Amino acid sequence: MPESGMLPDERPALRRCVAGGLDLDEFGRSYWGARALLSHGGDYSDLFSLQDADELLSRRGLRTPFLRLAKNGTVVNDSQFTGPAGVGAEINDQVRDDKVAALFASGHTVVLQALHRTWPALVDFATQLSTDAGHPVQINAYITPAESQGFSAHYDVHDVFVLQVAGEKHWTVHEPVHADPLRNQPWTDHSKAVAAAARDRAPVIDEVLRPGDALYVPRGFLHSAKALGGVSAHLTVGMHTLTRYLLVQELAALAADEPSLRAALPLGFDPGDPSQLATVLDDVASLLIKRIEQTTPDALAPRLRRRTWSGNRPAPLPPLAHAAAIAGLTAGTTVRLRPGLRFHLVEGDPVRLQLADRTISLPKATSAALSVLCSGATVTVGDLPDLDEADQLVLVRRLLTEAVLTTA
Repeated sequence: MPESGMLPDERPALRRCVAGGLDLDEFGRSYWGARALLSHGGDYSDLFSLQDADELLSRRGLRTPFLRLAKNGTVVNDSQFTGPAGVGAEINDQVRDDKVAALFASGHTVVLQALHRTWPALVDFATQLSTDAGHPVQINAYITPAESQGFSAHYDVHDVFVLQVAGEKHWTVHEPVHADPLRNQPWTDHSKAVAAAARDRAPVIDEVLRPGDALYVPRGFLHSAKALGGVSAHLTVGMHTLTRYLLVQELAALAADEPSLRAALPLGFDPGDPSQLATVLDDVASLLIKRIEQTTPDALAPRLRRRTWSGNRPAPLPPLAHAAAIAGLTAGTTVRLRPGLRFHLVEGDPVRLQLADRTISLPKATSAALSVLCSGATVTVGDLPDLDEADQLVLVRRLLTEAVLTTA
C-alpha cells in the first residue's frame, strides 16, 4: 500500500485529468512522458470559472507574480496593471482591476499564476494530484479574449494537463524538437527549430477544446492555442516531472564526501585548457564512478526527500482551529493523517518518522499505533493498538503539534 494510505486505483485527481474513462495504468504505460492525449467527458466547473477569475482579480488583493498578461507572445510589464494598494497597506505592486479590464478588452490574455496557492478548490485539487501522481504540481489559469492568442508555439519543461473550463480554444500540438527538456533547457534555446516545426510539420493534435475536455501535453511537445468565438478559459496543470537526471545531480553531490575529489587542482591550473584537463579528467572520473557505485539507496533517499517532498505543501492547516483541537484533545477524538503529507516510516528503536524537513523519533512501543495513524484512515483516540489511553493521548498530541495529524 502506498505510504499515503491510498489504494492503487484511488487516484481521483489524476482520474479527472484523464477524462473519458481511459485506464490510468494504461495512461501511465502508453502516454505518460511519451504521447499527447485529448480526452472528453470531464467537468471542471467546481474547480474554477470566469466568475472565480473576476473575484481573484477584483477582490482578493492579488500581487505580482500571481498575474501576467500577454498578447501574441509578448508579456506586458507589471507596471501597466499594478499600483499602490491604498491607505493602510504599504504595497506598490497590487493588481489594478481597471487596468486589467482595459488590457483584456484590447485582446490580452490573463494568466493567473500559482492558483494551487491562492484558490481553495485548486489548493485541494493540487494536493490530491501530487499525491496521485508522485510529482510536484502547479496550476495556472489562462483566460483569453475571443479570437485572441496569448502565446505562440513553444514547449514547456514540465508535463501539462489542460482542463477547459469555459469557451472554446483551438489547440495545435506537434512532436518535440528537443525531447524531454530539463528545466534549464527552455524552448527559447531552440526557437528557430520550434518555429520551423510548428510551420512545416503535421500536428499530432489539431482540435478544438470545449468545457470538460482535457489535453495532456508531455514536456517538450510544441503547442499553441487560440480562442475562438468567445472568451475562453482553461487550467494548465503543470507536473514538475522528477527525472533520472535528478538522481545524477544528487549522486554527484554525494561525491563531496570523497576526500580525493575535494583536493585542490594544481597551482596555475587552467580549467579552460583541454590539454590541462586531460591530465586530471580520467582520475576524477574514476573517483566519481567509484563513489557513485558505493552509494546506497539509504544514503541517497534523504537528499531526494529534502529536494522533492517540499515541491508541494500538504493540505492547508487552519492554525487557530488546529491549536484549539490540540488543546481539546480527549479520548474519543477522531484524527487522520494530514492529506498530502509526504513521509517515510522507519521501524526500529526508536521508530523514525521522516518528513520533508525533519525526522521525528518516537519510542518503539508506538510502532503499531503509528502504522495505523499513518495509514490514512480516520482513527479514534482510544482505539490505537499496544498503548493505553494516556499514552495514546501523548502520541496523538505530539503528532498534532508536529502537524502530521489533523482532527477528522
